[in-house]
Amino acid sequence: MSIIEGLSRIWPYVGKYRARVAVSFLFACLTGLFWGANLSIVFPVSNVLMKGNMQSYVSGQLEELQRQTEEAEKNIAHLDEILATKELRETERVRRLKSRAEHEERIARATRSIAWFNWAKANILPWMPEDQFNTVALFFGILVLATAIKGLCIFAQNVIIGSVVELTTIDIRKACFRKCLKMDYQSVMREGTPGLMSRFTYDLQELAAGLSLLGGKMAREPVKAIACISLAFMVNWRLTILSLLFVPMAGFMFYRFGRLLKQASHRMMESMSRIYHVLEETFNAFRVVIAFGNERKHRARFHRENRTYYSKAMKIRIIDGITNPTVELMGMCAIFVTVLPCMYLLLRKTTTIWGVQLADTPPDIPTLILLYTFLVGTVDPVRKLSSIYTKLKRSVAAADRITGLLDQESKVNEPKLPRVLPRHSKKIEFQDIRFAYDSGTEEKTPDVLNNVSLSVEFGECVVVVGENGSGKSTLVNLLPRYYDPDRGRILIDGIDIKQAPLKSLRSQLGVVTQDTFLFNDTIMENIRYGNPLATREEIEQAAATAGVDQFISQLPKGYETVVGDKGAGLSGGQRQRIALARALVRKPSILILDEATSAIDSQSEYHIQQALKQFRESCTTFIITHAVNRSLLDVVTKIVVMHEGSLIASGSHEQLLETCPIYLNLFHSQVKQKAA
Repeated sequence: MSIIEGLSRIWPYVGKYRARVAVSFLFACLTGLFWGANLSIVFPVSNVLMKGNMQSYVSGQLEELQRQTEEAEKNIAHLDEILATKELRETERVRRLKSRAEHEERIARATRSIAWFNWAKANILPWMPEDQFNTVALFFGILVLATAIKGLCIFAQNVIIGSVVELTTIDIRKACFRKCLKMDYQSVMREGTPGLMSRFTYDLQELAAGLSLLGGKMAREPVKAIACISLAFMVNWRLTILSLLFVPMAGFMFYRFGRLLKQASHRMMESMSRIYHVLEETFNAFRVVIAFGNERKHRARFHRENRTYYSKAMKIRIIDGITNPTVELMGMCAIFVTVLPCMYLLLRKTTTIWGVQLADTPPDIPTLILLYTFLVGTVDPVRKLSSIYTKLKRSVAAADRITGLLDQESKVNEPKLPRVLPRHSKKIEFQDIRFAYDSGTEEKTPDVLNNVSLSVEFGECVVVVGENGSGKSTLVNLLPRYYDPDRGRILIDGIDIKQAPLKSLRSQLGVVTQDTFLFNDTIMENIRYGNPLATREEIEQAAATAGVDQFISQLPKGYETVVGDKGAGLSGGQRQRIALARALVRKPSILILDEATSAIDSQSEYHIQQALKQFRESCTTFIITHAVNRSLLDVVTKIVVMHEGSLIASGSHEQLLETCPIYLNLFHSQVKQKAA
């Protein structure tokens, strides 16, 4: 992706502030004009130092131009006499006519210069001091004033473009966050928290730096270079063209370096994502790390990832290091091929080299100094541009990764023609379900679910049991559409859930996951998260059902107690009860408990199971577990056995003990564990 392509991808976000961008570009143009104007002062200063005051210089120029005009007029008159003769050969006549045209052009140029000097003599010279030192001091005063104005323009441009960059970064960050919230669960998990955090932090930081350069130096320095090269053309366009011979070479160099930089930048950002991954994994499992004394192992892994990042970053540093001196060398070569011929014309008092005309009149020392100044003034912005080129390419790589996230399509989409999904009251059907997780590559992963069919009547409490990896959680997690089956359908009261709006479907679900997550807020707000419109009475009722009221009085502020990050201020069982209350306050028509009672004591579990009996009339319940204990059998209406992705049996506890050996083994294992 080139710099222009990268800019076009994020232009919808920058374009909202196009008025500020336009004002910023106006200040960039003013900066370039003042840059060229400041350098132009070298010409009058050098003339004053060498030829006296400006009055003497203007008078001398007018006399010289008048002399050139008179001489050209005499030459034209002489040529007219020669052309009037009839004996003149045709080739000679053409040569004489060409010479006459050159003299006429010289008169026209001299006439324009005379008019300009006369205007300066009438309007500028009366304000100029005649003393030589005072004149130089005046020019330096003008230079200081122009530099101050240029500095104000740079300041205004940087402030304006800075506001554009910050606002654009905020908009892109919000767009990325909205995109993540709309993505399917499987895609988000595949990207991983470290990869997403890298985009939200490091990549956006690189993009913001590139936008600042793009709207700052990248807008300002080319204008400065164009201003200088334009003024150099006005001094001597023929000699200035010689300096442009190195432009194709510079373009080829930037192209080659750009490709290398893009690849290196992508690898460096991926390496930074892996560093984030190591940090997240270490801190999330910190208790395990210190319990097993594996700090050294994590330090070694972190060190390896940092060494990898270092090697990737050094490739960019090397390219960056070689770019600047290469550009500076080419700039000096461009100055050399321009100034050296100019010095030849100056010292030899001629206008041609090897018969090629390079000037209208032999240049003088002030002209040589001015041409050299403009060329150096052109090289300086180009050198600065080369120094930011690597940063811009890194920014483009970051834009590529960010827009890749924004362009990513969710695998779970809203229906194009949604159907109304009434509150569940009849039946849930899984019809011939087949599902395999997406690896994110072209490699095909094995099926997690294979031809699973199941029918559940409203009000039933279904326990899905099986060993680890049997597909029991995956099957039930298809209900909230965390992911969609590759084949088959799931019907709620005869309506395919793919045809129902996601919000309508999920509003009927209450979910308690095995990995309990609480927000860093009060217990009250954590329970209300399940239903923002719930009253305090409804919250306390759900909390009592889930067994929260058994420990709430022991907390310093009761329901207003802040639980800490991820519920760090509570025990595992307390966190799980709050999560259950969060699901119950939602008053769901479908309740999913994924190992929800694994960390709760027997007494709390008994109260919850009694509450589930009451819910039979208002919702359908799915309980995912490894095995069924005896206390749960009073609640269960149906048991479903999963094995290696297939539904191998369903029925009552007694039926499965007689007909399903796998269930029999699971149940006896649970009994032996309880006895032990």
